[in-house]
Amino acid sequence: MTGSADPASAPDSLFIPKAAQIAREAGALLREHFARGVETEYKGDVDLVTVADRSAEKLIRIRLAEVFPEHGVYGEEGTRERLEGEFRWYVDPLDGTTNFAHGFPQFCVSLGLEHRPKGIGQDEDGVLIAGVIYDPMRDELFTAERGRGAALNGKPIAVSHVAELAEALLATGFPSRKRHSSPNVHFYQEFTLRSHGVRRAGSAALDLAYVACGRMEAFWEFNLNPWDTAAGILLVEEAGGRVTDFAGAHYQLASDEILASNGCIHDELVGLFADMFAGRNLAPIPTPAEFARNREQRNKASRERESAS
Repeated sequence: MTGSADPASAPDSLFIPKAAQIAREAGALLREHFARGVETEYKGDVDLVTVADRSAEKLIRIRLAEVFPEHGVYGEEGTRERLEGEFRWYVDPLDGTTNFAHGFPQFCVSLGLEHRPKGIGQDEDGVLIAGVIYDPMRDELFTAERGRGAALNGKPIAVSHVAELAEALLATGFPSRKRHSSPNVHFYQEFTLRSHGVRRAGSAALDLAYVACGRMEAFWEFNLNPWDTAAGILLVEEAGGRVTDFAGAHYQLASDEILASNGCIHDELVGLFADMFAGRNLAPIPTPAEFARNREQRNKASRERESAS
């Protein structure tokens, strides 16, 4: 899809050129680790972290300090530096760690920049002003800067114009930890029945980037972190889309839920979430036993039709 602005090449772009170069450097490091295999360990029961995560975050932390020495850094792997500053980078050095660890080439580097003016409270959001998401396996660089649009490899992008959920391709994700307490399988069921399809590719940042460039119409998920979403939120908004919580309210970085879309189907999605939370108009998921009975009934009816003919 095409948009109206090109933040990657704008001569007055303040942050994107340097941040994009850092993301590419981190992505090259990830490719090297991916090519030779990865060493993994667990942060929780099933929450993976790799040597690549830590190496990439270290590289990003050092390079950001060199080019933006007064900016803070809030990273997934523990970096917490200069958080009292006016600008703060939310860093996911490897979004899609589980994919990476299994050799599945769907992961990225995500850098989102927040402006936090003087006097803002610690629990208050600032304004997201720049975002970079880099997919090193496809060499795809998604960039956005507030008021300057969004781009993919330097070419303007925009969300799709699909206007009905029935024709839309959606994306979601499931937590690697505490998965039994997540209700998302029920939402997955309902959206699958009502849309053109739902994809679960394992990288929230890339899912948001794909909404921004029109490859998908919407993305939803529970319990993400600021480093997962900061860059992608700005991409979607600058590409002409909309980002809220499931009720359609303003999205905050500490929100427990995110809904991003092309804007055209957003109200329909919010309405469906309202129905699901209220238990209205839901299609029950058949148990395996019920499926077997239904299949036998269909087969029996088919045999009877054949005999009658």
